[in-house]
Amino acid sequence: MQFPSWVVDRVIARQGQLHPHTRLLASKLAFVIVDMQNYFVAPGFPAAVPSAPGTVAVINRLCASVREAGGQVAWVQTSSVGSDTQLALHYNETVTPERKRKRMENLHPASSGYQVYPTLDIKAADTRIEKVCYSALAEGSSSLGEFLQSQNIETLLIGGTATNVCCDSTARDAVMQNFRVIMVDDALSAFTEQEHIWALQNWMLFFGDVLSTHEVEAILSPADVAPPSAAVS
Repeated sequence: MQFPSWVVDRVIARQGQLHPHTRLLASKLAFVIVDMQNYFVAPGFPAAVPSAPGTVAVINRLCASVREAGGQVAWVQTSSVGSDTQLALHYNETVTPERKRKRMENLHPASSGYQVYPTLDIKAADTRIEKVCYSALAEGSSSLGEFLQSQNIETLLIGGTATNVCCDSTARDAVMQNFRVIMVDDALSAFTEQEHIWALQNWMLFFGDVLSTHEVEAILSPADVAPPSAAVS
């Protein structure tokens, strides 16, 4: 992703270079894919992101690369069960009753809207996580934090939808919990291109790195290969 000069200048002023990582050690890395469910991806569903189906091939490719290198792949799905309690004020004050009804129905685990988009390549060894809040790492939202700690994960790659909603929320909370977080720009999608670009510019300015799938693959160090001294673990 190309950033405007004002973003580049501010990032370099803060951290000395635009992209700080020369190696990513796969054994301490997880690719977290957020909300690639029918409700958020498949045309015809109330919250479908128009550009989300176009990221499927890229997500599948990066999943394969991470698995091959020895990293973890985690699929995060939103469930409506309990979300109206966890997010009661939000639902009651900022969501219309009809929109809430559709969300509650379509994101119930028994609904087709809850299911992962069918052309995504999920393997048996991958981890499946259910969340109830926008952020998978908000208190009470999911078991993602426990999973990452159990695997000694330090670096998160974030993909999925929407860039500026659940992906950004999860990624920000990850940074606050001392994870290294990279937003994978071509594995993310938002309702509009402007929202996608704005979210990634803001992420770059304050929180972490933004790389493409190809850029991640170029610095992904297999788990059974000792990284060079400059590597990030």
